[in-house]
Order: sequence, then C-alpha cells, then structure tokens
Amino acid sequence: MQLLFHPFDLRLKHTFTIAHDSRNVQPTLIVELRDDEGFSGLGEATSNKYYGITLDSMQAALNHVRPLVEAYQWGSPEVLWGLVFPHLKDNPFALCALDEAAHDLFAQKQGKKLYEHWGLIIDQNPVTDYTIGIDTPEKMVEKLQEMPWPLYKIKLGTADDLSIIRLLRQHTDAVFRVDANCAWTAEQTLAYAPELKALGVEFIEQPLPAHAREDMRRVFAESVLPIIADESCIVENDVEACVGLFHGVNIKLTKCGGLTPARRMIARAKSLGMKTMVGCMNESSVGISAIAHVLPLLDYVDMDGTLLIANDPATGVTFDYGQVRYANRTGTGARLIS
Repeated sequence: MQLLFHPFDLRLKHTFTIAHDSRNVQPTLIVELRDDEGFSGLGEATSNKYYGITLDSMQAALNHVRPLVEAYQWGSPEVLWGLVFPHLKDNPFALCALDEAAHDLFAQKQGKKLYEHWGLIIDQNPVTDYTIGIDTPEKMVEKLQEMPWPLYKIKLGTADDLSIIRLLRQHTDAVFRVDANCAWTAEQTLAYAPELKALGVEFIEQPLPAHAREDMRRVFAESVLPIIADESCIVENDVEACVGLFHGVNIKLTKCGGLTPARRMIARAKSLGMKTMVGCMNESSVGISAIAHVLPLLDYVDMDGTLLIANDPATGVTFDYGQVRYANRTGTGARLIS
C-alpha cells in the first residue's frame, strides 16, 4: 500500500466571507491510497484557520502513521480508522482524508459504488443548498442571480441581516436557510426568527457561540424556526450534548474524522430524534463525492463546494439543479484530472 499526498490551492469564484473568516483561495490536501493491484482511493480535507489546521500539519500527522497504513493488510476502512485514530485524534482533518480514501478504495475493490456497498437507496436523496457568502447586499443578489437554485444557504452575521434576507427574497422564490456562524445573541435570534420564517427561511444554523449553552437552551425552547448545530457538534460525544439545545446537527466529515465516525453520529442523532445534515468545507470533487454517499441517511445537505471553486482538480459527482448525479464509477466516483 502506498500513501500519497496531492496538495492544491482551490481558487474560489468569489471571495467567500462568513462571520469569522474571509478567503479567495482554499488550500486542500487530497490523500491517495494506492495498492499493488492497481486500485486507488482518494480522500480530502481542507486547511482551516479557525481550527488551526494547515496542509503541513495534516501531512506531518499522516506521515506519522505512514508505517501503519502502508504495512496494513487490507481489511475494512472501519478497522483502519480504529488503528490510526489514537495517533490522529488531534488532527481529525487528516484522519478524514485518510478515511475517505480508505472507503473509496475498499468499495472499488468490491466492485460497487460506496452507497451500494453500504446497502443504501438513493431515490429519496435531499437536494443540496447553494451558499451565498457575506458581501455587500448588491453583490449577494448578483451571486444569487448567477446561480439559479431551488435552495440557498445565506451566510449572515452583519449589522443588516434582516435587510439582506428581505432584499434576496425579492429576487427568488427559493427556500432559504441562514447560517450565522455563532454571530448572534439569544435575543437577536428570537427577535429575527419570526420574520425569517415569514420570509421563507427553513431553519437557522448555529446562531450562538458553542459555549453559550444556557442561552441556546432558551432559543431551542422559544424559537419559531428549527435550530441546527454546527460549531456545537464537532465529534461523536457532541451529538448527545446537543439534545435539548438543537433540533438537528450539521456534521462535517473533516471535523469529526471522516465517514466512519460521521455514520455513527448520524445514527445516534436519529435515535435521539434529531434531524441530520452533513456540510462541506469548500472541498473539491474528491471530498464532495465522499459526502454524496451518505445522502440517503440525511434530512439536509450542504455539499456545494465544487460549485464555489474555479479550478476543481478532480471529477466526481455533479449536480442537476441541486440534485446529485453520481459518477458512473465504483467507490466514491472521484478521480484526479491529472
């Protein structure tokens, strides 16, 4: 088994701004597992300033487990995940890239698409939203009009959040979701929610900082819109901690450590009566294609990363007005262009 790294700088079509970050380029690391039979699996994780993750730190972490990975007598991805987790638990982004590659490779060796290997049916997959990052109101309208879509995620956290939603509503009948990325208070959230609901907003994602648990409990009890956790739901133990604070959880593969723990988190959230969502981190077609295979397990999905970048280094799943179309290949379907 060979462990290979492919770093890329993904150029964003527009400056991507959320409440705590702004960027034009998204560095990403594509990890490849290549066996001696000619099979090759791909996984991906982006760098992230908010969580202190760099391409160098991911490669260093993966080089640390290289002897374990390359000497591994191939079994299930879940077994490999358990083997390397003690060494990669402090760098879940690196763990995610490795785990996605292992799942891709394993399903290819079974001659199946990954969702087929898991026994999942794709005819009721949720539609992905398309993200409109924070910008001037006029520019946000331009972004919306540039990409006609049935469902938009609107990034908020400005002094004019309601005005932005009112303006965007004038230009589309699409369903809205709003994501404040921890920028609001409980009072703001409860004051905004009734008008947001009247403006066709489906839910609010992570309005308060993750540490504001008592305020979040109040918002959960009083909000007229469902509240979905993001920054409050990072790893597996966080799912149960979100009960009574959120109506659902947004699970990021990069933050939890890959498909292996994400599937457990989805199952746990469902058992606790919460809605399930998976989100992306502006990945290329490698990471987005991995997300596509858990769609049958989800209520909502945010997997528009490839739609936001101008130089995708890979091919994989595509989109038809929000609906995922799987590549006609085994595994996750992702392949590097060069």
